[in-house]
Order: sequence, then C-alpha cells, then structure tokens
Amino acid sequence: MADFRSSPSIQSGYGTVTQEARNRVMRNTYWLLALSLVPTVLGAMVGLYSGINQVMGASPGTSTIVFLIGAFGLMYLIERNKNSSLGVALLLAFTFFMGIMLSRLLGHVMGLANGSQLIMMAFGGTAIVFGAMASVASTSKRDFSTMHKFLFIGVVLLIVASLANMFFQMPALMITISVMAIGIFSALLLVDLQRVINGGETNYVTATLAVYLDVYNIFANLLMLLGIFGNRE
Repeated sequence: MADFRSSPSIQSGYGTVTQEARNRVMRNTYWLLALSLVPTVLGAMVGLYSGINQVMGASPGTSTIVFLIGAFGLMYLIERNKNSSLGVALLLAFTFFMGIMLSRLLGHVMGLANGSQLIMMAFGGTAIVFGAMASVASTSKRDFSTMHKFLFIGVVLLIVASLANMFFQMPALMITISVMAIGIFSALLLVDLQRVINGGETNYVTATLAVYLDVYNIFANLLMLLGIFGNRE
C-alpha cells in the first residue's frame, strides 16, 4: 500500500528537497561509487596484463586522443541516459575505460623498487582526502557551490597545461600540474559531495560520475607525485 505521508523538507541554498530524497540520492551515490571501483580495477588489470599500458607509453599522443574521445564521449552518453538503467551500465563501462587509461601510470610505478607500497600510499591518501571532504561537506554551514565556476576554470587550465607539457616535457611543470590538480579536485570533491548531501543533485548517476572523477584525479596525481619523489632504489 502506498504511503502518502509527506516527508520533512529541508530548505537550503540549493532549494527545498525532502530528507528522504536526499538520503536516497546520497545512499545510491555511495553504493554506485563503491561499485565503480570494481570495473576500474578490472580495467587496470586488463591494461597491465594485455600490454595496452606499454602501447600507450610508446604513443602518448595517440593515447591522449583516445582518452579524450573515449572519456568525453562516454560522459556525454551517461548524461543522456542518466535516468535509465543504461546510464548505470554506461557509467560502469566508463570506469572500466578509465581503469585501462590508468594502467600506464600504474605500470610505471609498479616498475619501481617500492611500487606496490607507493600505490597503497596513494590509495590511503585518497581515502583520507575523501573522508576529510565528506566530513566538511556534511558539517559545514558554508555554501561551497560558489567555488564551482572558478574550479571549472582551473580544470580547463590543467588540461591545457597537461597537453602543452606533452611537447615541452618539463618535470617541474609536471609536478606543478599534479600539485594543483590535487588541490583543485579536492575542492571539487567538497563541492560535489555537499551538493549531494544538501539535495542540489537529485540524480545519483550524475552525482556518482562527478565524485568518481574527483577521486580518480586525486588518486592519479597523488600516485604521480609519489612515483617522482617516493622511489627508493
């Protein structure tokens, strides 16, 4: 029998939403985010054990083109189908693809003397950042959504700088880009988590995609820095 009792509503900077709706989106987002790690790991394993990571390393320009077309193409399809089960399937396919793309960096780090330890450190660091941002997002009364426009500009600049560094190959610029990326995507993680917690995002597929991209970029850039500075011969 349908329950027609009204749920309590919450008024925030994002608008008025019910507590039930907020909890549902947040719960589904966290579950789907956890599930998305499985195809990411599988994709990374496929990339490592099939030799795709070595092919990408030999042709960085082609790999970048494949990454941009594949990533943005899948993100477009996810948004077009976010209200159906196909959106979930596309999201998991996207995370598998991102795992394959990550295998190049993983292969490089695993080739170091303490590569496995560095990967675990990057994973642990990412978990700490996620926990900290989730805590701030759920307890702070400040509206962080005003930061989104500036952070988006920062992401665009990071992409441009990364593409430029493919030609210049400057280690100092690579380090600078990674440090900035960790800061920018940590802030974006805070914004995206608060949007879910406060009811600003009502679609859990879109919410999961945003949070996944934040976590993925934090992990990748932490791992890159650890691979540069943390290697012990």
